[in-house]
Amino acid sequence: MTSIPSLPGPAAQQTAPAGVRDAVRTVPAYPFTPLDVPVKLDQNENAYDFPAELKAEAAARMLGRPWNRYPDLGAEGIRARLAALTGWDEAGVVMTPGSNVLIKLLTELAGIGQTVLTVSPTFAVYTLEAQMLGARLVQVPLNPDFSLPVAGLVEALRTQPPGVLYITQPHAPTGHVDRAEAVREVVEAAGQDWIVVLDEAYGEYSGTDYRALVREGGNRLSLRTFSKGWGLAGIRLGYALTSPSLATELRKLVPAFNIGVLAEAALEVALENPGYVAERAAEVRCERERVFAALGEHPVWHSLPSQANFYLLRTPDAEAAYRHLLSHGIVVRRQDSLPGLAGCLRVAVGTPAENDALLAAARAYVQSDK
Repeated sequence: MTSIPSLPGPAAQQTAPAGVRDAVRTVPAYPFTPLDVPVKLDQNENAYDFPAELKAEAAARMLGRPWNRYPDLGAEGIRARLAALTGWDEAGVVMTPGSNVLIKLLTELAGIGQTVLTVSPTFAVYTLEAQMLGARLVQVPLNPDFSLPVAGLVEALRTQPPGVLYITQPHAPTGHVDRAEAVREVVEAAGQDWIVVLDEAYGEYSGTDYRALVREGGNRLSLRTFSKGWGLAGIRLGYALTSPSLATELRKLVPAFNIGVLAEAALEVALENPGYVAERAAEVRCERERVFAALGEHPVWHSLPSQANFYLLRTPDAEAAYRHLLSHGIVVRRQDSLPGLAGCLRVAVGTPAENDALLAAARAYVQSDK
C-alpha cells in the first residue's frame, strides 16, 4: 500500500494575451494530470512494452543514421511499408506523430466553419479540437447500452450543415463495439457531403476492421494508431487509410518532415515484425476476461462489457473508489462527469500482476466499507 499522492489544485488564474482567439481561451486544456504510482492504468496504454530485442534493433538503426539531415518529406519510406502491410494504396496513406494530430488536421480540413458530428460521451480530443477551431459541435447521446444512436445520427446528418463525422469502433470511453450493420447505416447516411472518420484506435483488441467500408467511398477514412496494440505510445505515430483524393487534401495540412528519423527507425522494425501485436492483443483479451470474471463477484463494483484494452468500472462513489485505488498504488481515470457514466472509472487492462493488484484493492474496498 502507498500513500495517496497530493492531487494538484486549480492552476493560478492567468489572463491570456489579448491576441488569443476566444475559442482557444475559453476551452480547457486536455483533461489529464499525471500521477507517479506503481500501477498505471489510466491512459489505455498497451500493458506490454515493445519487445526488448526489437527495441535493441531499433536503437541500433537510430544510431546508424545521420541526425543532422531531414527525414523524408512525407514519411514516404515507412508509408510504403505500411501500405504493403495493410494492403492499401500508398497514395491513400497519411502519417503524423500520433492519431490525435490527424484529428486536429481533419477538423481543420472539414470542421472549421462547418460541423463536427459525434456522440456523447466521446473521445475528448474530438470535442476539444472542434471547440478550439470554431467548428459547430453536434453530439448525439449514446443509447443506454452505449450503442450508436443510429436514428439520432442519421437525423443530424440530414439536418446539420456537412462537415466531419467521427465514429469510434471500439468506442471510447466505453469499449463498446457496434453491429457492423449499424455502423454501415450511419456511414451511408452521410452520403458524399460529409468526411466520415472511422476511428479504429483499439481495433487490434476487438478484431473489428472497417477497411472494406472505407474503400467504398472516397470521403471515408480509417484512423489508426501505433500507440495501443503496437505498444509504441512513446514513439508517437498515427496514420490514416483513405482514398488518394482525400489523402491529397489532408496531406496539405500535414507539416513537412513531420516523422523524425528516430520514430522512423522504430516503426521500420515494428512493421518488419508485426507478429508480436496479435500475440500481445490475445494476452490482453485473456486478462480482460479474467478480470471481468473476478469483478463479477464484487458486491458493489461492476465492470461493464468492453472489447478494447480498457473497461468502465461502475461504482457507488467514483471519487471514493478512485482515492481507494490510489491508496493502493493504482491510478485509473475518472469518467463520472461524462453523460451516462455516473460512478464510472475507466481502467486499462494491465499485466497479470497489475490486474491482481487491482482485484486485491477491489476486495479491500469491500472490507473497508463494512
